[in-house]
Amino acid sequence: MASNSEHEWRESTYARATARNKERQPRFESSSGAEVDPLYAPEHMAEWNYHEKLGYPGEYPYTRGVQPTMYRGRLWTMRQYAGFADAEESNRRYKFLLEQGQTGLSVAFDLPTQIGYDSDDPVVTGEVGKVGVAISSLQDMETLTDGIPLEQVTTSMTINSTGPILLALYVAAAKKQGADLSKIGGTTQNDILKEYIARGTYIFPPRPSLRMITDTFAWCTDELPSWNTISISGYHMREAGCTAAQELAFTFADAIEYVDAAIEAGMEFDAFAPRLSFFWACHSNFLEEIAKFRASRRIWAKIATERYGSTNPRSQMLRFHTQTGGATLTAQQPINNVIRTALQALSGVLGGTQSLHTNSWDEALALPTEESVETALRTQQVIGYESGVADVIDPLAGSYYIEALTDRVEEEANAYLARIEDIGGALTGIEQGFQQREIQESAYRLQRMQEEGDRVVVGVNRFETEELEVPPIAGHDRTVETRQAERLAKLRAERDNAAVDAALGAIRTAANNDENMMPLLIDAVEAYATIGEICGVLREEWGEYQEAVTI
Repeated sequence: MASNSEHEWRESTYARATARNKERQPRFESSSGAEVDPLYAPEHMAEWNYHEKLGYPGEYPYTRGVQPTMYRGRLWTMRQYAGFADAEESNRRYKFLLEQGQTGLSVAFDLPTQIGYDSDDPVVTGEVGKVGVAISSLQDMETLTDGIPLEQVTTSMTINSTGPILLALYVAAAKKQGADLSKIGGTTQNDILKEYIARGTYIFPPRPSLRMITDTFAWCTDELPSWNTISISGYHMREAGCTAAQELAFTFADAIEYVDAAIEAGMEFDAFAPRLSFFWACHSNFLEEIAKFRASRRIWAKIATERYGSTNPRSQMLRFHTQTGGATLTAQQPINNVIRTALQALSGVLGGTQSLHTNSWDEALALPTEESVETALRTQQVIGYESGVADVIDPLAGSYYIEALTDRVEEEANAYLARIEDIGGALTGIEQGFQQREIQESAYRLQRMQEEGDRVVVGVNRFETEELEVPPIAGHDRTVETRQAERLAKLRAERDNAAVDAALGAIRTAANNDENMMPLLIDAVEAYATIGEICGVLREEWGEYQEAVTI
């Protein structure tokens, strides 16, 4: 006889089945440790209101997507995060990717560039061109973008401490191409707060770093209107071990800190908020990640309207880039990473991402080869053009489980946001180590679960093979450092050093007043001042941030 309710089904049919055969694990749970019920039914949505929770695509609260047509209009921007060796080598890789059908560039910078040192600085010996492209001057940026029409190709730059300087270099290179700055599109990550929380490539103390970011907000609003001035990133916090809900909460807390700083500097929310963007990780819990993406749009829409009184729909629309989970890739049985990445990419698309990067299967071993990058890009193209999932908007809406999970992720994230608000905001939380501790505790729990076998990673703690498979991998060109040093020596000998000194002097003065620094940075890089020289001046004026260590 058929059950008339979920409760009745659990007490009868389900109870008899589990009594005969135990389920494969005693408890199923989300990334945050919340229990996952065996079944989701109408009872889970008894007081659920469609118009309040979902609405329609392109309309508040944007749960179902920020565009009315979503992928029926056009597919997401397909990016592959790339950058290695010097500008010349990376330029070749970008042209290859564009020829394969990539629709936007995503630039990885080496560690010296990220932390404000030139390639010939003794401090960074051995790191030049290793985890990204080495950029020290406008000369490098001109080479990096050579032959790439910047009015037509959008570029995402994953750079934070030196983000405003890299933006200045990009603008200067675009001007050299004769490009119309109103048509230049792309994103600088420019999210310094998450560096203090999870990644560590900071230079200056938080408050002057925030000032640099609000300067880019103000300058781009007037001069670079199609540029996304910040990509507020949960990705690196998720990679460090936080849960899906923590990823949203900590990122939105950072966003609030940035917005408050911009408002305090005299800007209007609806004037700059349309150019804010976000960056999420996509890990392997397929349905939870979809729910996370949907919840993120709803949370931001409410923050924009309820906290900041937004009346501009574009300020309320959360636009985000997604990258598949680098931390989920395994060196053991690395070809399995193709499957992981495909599922994560599909999750991002079903969650409504505007832009997507798919990791290459060999990235747990080294920088990706050209062949593995092509496979990663083809993964997106197969999803977009063959799977059919892009033909309908938000196809999983109305699923009892998806809607219950979306609500739960939202509730968990809002609870964390309230805790951070009680502390005094994201910056105070960082100074007290709150977010850092929460991430560490979550990462420890996940690692223990893996070590004890409660969390299965195929090929690592189950279904292992005896030998480590090591496919052909890309090597690091050790001559890059020498080539970069020779270029810099030649540049310094041939440029107008008096003009460089004057430009650096203007930056030094502005560091101690409230003048917008973006025009001064552009002037400096156009005179061929280097990143290391600019950051050297700012280090002298602002000092360097030292993380407080508590025992």
